[in-house]
Amino acid sequence: MRILAIAPHPDDETLGCGGTLLKHKSAGDQISWCIVTEAREPQVTQEFLRRRDVEIETVAATYGFESVIKLGLPTTLLDSLPLNEVINGLRGAIEETRPDCIYLNHGADVHSDHRVIFSAAVSAVKPFYTTTHGVKRILSYEVLSSTDAAPASVFAPTVYSDITPYVERKIEIMSEYTAEVQPYPLPRCAETIRALARFRGASIGVEYAEAFVLVRDVF
Repeated sequence: MRILAIAPHPDDETLGCGGTLLKHKSAGDQISWCIVTEAREPQVTQEFLRRRDVEIETVAATYGFESVIKLGLPTTLLDSLPLNEVINGLRGAIEETRPDCIYLNHGADVHSDHRVIFSAAVSAVKPFYTTTHGVKRILSYEVLSSTDAAPASVFAPTVYSDITPYVERKIEIMSEYTAEVQPYPLPRCAETIRALARFRGASIGVEYAEAFVLVRDVF
C-alpha cells in the first residue's frame, strides 16, 4: 500500500498516527509525509527554524518516509488564505504520491489550520478527481491539545489500529520535537500520549491503540 500522512504542523503526524505509520512501514508499505505549514520570522527565531529543520530530517529518517513534501504555507494563518491555494497544494502532494490511504487530521479540531486543511484535503480528493489521485481510504486522526480542546468535540472513532508494539517508539519520536513536548500533566507529554493510547486500546481489547474516524472507504 501507498500511505500519505498529512500533517498541518510537524508533530501532528506523530501524535495522530505515529504508531500506525510505524506499523505500515513494518508491513512493507510505502509511507510519505506532507507537512502543510511552516513557521516564519518574526513569529519564531532563526535558531528555532534551524532546529526544526533538523527535527524534521531526524523524524523523516526514523519513520523511513519515501518522500517528504513541504507545502510551506504560513502556520496559524491558513484561514486568511484563499482556500483554493491550500487545495491546490494538497492536490499536488496527493497526485505526486498517489496514495491508497490518507491519514488526515480531524475536521472539528480547535486549531483553525486543522479545520482549513481538512476541508481542503476533502475537496482535493473529490470523486471526479479519482483518475488523478486514486485514493481509496481516508482516515482522520486525533491530535492531543487540538481535537480534545474543541468546545464540542465530535471525534467519534470508528476505526482502530493496534499499536502495542510501536507505542514506545512513537513516544521517542515525539520527543524529537523539543519545542512541542510538554511537562506532565499537559496534553503533549509522554504520560498523556501513553494514556490516550491505553484508553483507545481498551476500546478494542488491546494494550495500546490509535483511533480514527473513517471519512471514505472504497472497495
